Amino acid sequence: MLRVGLIGCGAIGTTLAKAIKKEIKDIELIAAFDTEGKKVKEFLKRFKGVSTTDSFDVFMSNEFDLVVEAASQKAVAAYGENILAKTNLMIMSTGSLLDNELFSNLVHVAQENKRKIHLPSGAICGIDGIKAAKLRKIFSATLTTTKPAKTLNVKTKTKKTIFFGTAEKAVKLFPQSVNVAATLSLVSLGGKKTRVKVVADPNAKQNMHEIHVKGEFGEIYTRTKNFPFKENPKTSYLAALSAIRMLKNITEGLDIGT
Repeated sequence: MLRVGLIGCGAIGTTLAKAIKKEIKDIELIAAFDTEGKKVKEFLKRFKGVSTTDSFDVFMSNEFDLVVEAASQKAVAAYGENILAKTNLMIMSTGSLLDNELFSNLVHVAQENKRKIHLPSGAICGIDGIKAAKLRKIFSATLTTTKPAKTLNVKTKTKKTIFFGTAEKAVKLFPQSVNVAATLSLVSLGGKKTRVKVVADPNAKQNMHEIHVKGEFGEIYTRTKNFPFKENPKTSYLAALSAIRMLKNITEGLDIGT
């Protein structure tokens, strides 16, 4: 039985907790942590028997095989190294990893303690192919993200490009919206060379991510249209499903894909 701890008791964390309880065999959610007392109380009501706290030290007093981060980039920076010193870590807020110093520190701690960092593919597809392509030279990697204007807090009557630049800058300006940019950059050209365009569309009903990668292997183009998460429209529902799938991969005997 895989003993799991959860950081983040919001919409994504609650969805993962439901899946662990109902869908995933051989996993036990033993504890959850969130700094917001209100979220802790709501989580306790829904998941009786799960030790839930607003104290990181109390949370880490449990024995885990894996901790799942479903909170924020700040949470990864604040707690990641301490977690990896003790157990394995799944990171959903991948935008945090474009901080080169933090990324280097996390990898160092993981290697030193023989731990594993798991990164779900999130709200995009094609990551397996791009990982393989990186074994040879990649020439260019671009992500175009189009979202409903209201979820980006943009008032416009027509489709409008509100950002075009590096993935590194994108994740700082849109920390809750373009973790996919970080994921793509980590498997392709890095935060400084991966290009990102963010488009606000007042008529959009879904979050759309288009990836275009060229390299020695040839060319990859993918388009993913995701429904927003009802409880948190800035996030795609597929991001949560991706994490659930990764948890299943960890516990099942068969793992398909690169």
